[in-house]
Amino acid sequence: MKVYLASGSPRRAQILRDAHIAFAQVSAPVDESGRDGESAVKRVLRLARVKAEAGMKAVRQGNVGGEAAAGGTAQTLVIGADTEVVIDGEVLGKPVSDADARRMLRRLAGRTHEVITGVAVLRLPDGEKRVEHEITLVTFAQLTDEDIAAYVASEEHRDKAGAYAIQGRGGIFVTRVEGCYFNVVGLPLARLHHMLREMGW
Repeated sequence: MKVYLASGSPRRAQILRDAHIAFAQVSAPVDESGRDGESAVKRVLRLARVKAEAGMKAVRQGNVGGEAAAGGTAQTLVIGADTEVVIDGEVLGKPVSDADARRMLRRLAGRTHEVITGVAVLRLPDGEKRVEHEITLVTFAQLTDEDIAAYVASEEHRDKAGAYAIQGRGGIFVTRVEGCYFNVVGLPLARLHHMLREMGW
């Protein structure tokens, strides 16, 4: 059974590699904008499903980065995921600028926020699917303006929900994690493993 990760994220790919889950990545860009009145949980579930569906389409068309697509009746699983950082009901997406990153980090400093990841697993050829989410609570230390400026200068915040990477330099800001650590990196590993097993992997 082939497994495809419908994500270009090197962090999600590394989680799967470290867990010895054989997979191939497939590029499946989608519109990640939110919808009016949509909760963070509904948003991550919708985007995870949309990403998995886009990945499934790419696999069906053979657009899988030089690796042959699973054809015929071969069973294939496609994983899609979306992660959001939420504080006071506000979704902190990927920062659009250094100033936006500084704003986010000031919001997170000295407080606890939620990291919510939606995960979708779709199966070919029958179209069976599982869509679930994981929530982890993350507490930050107090941060000075100098702490924030130095971190933003490192550029690690780029392309990161909430403007930080727990597995990198951003980890020094984290004083407590309640729940799945891998969820904060971008893929709740235990939940995903359970979902894959349910789908016949």
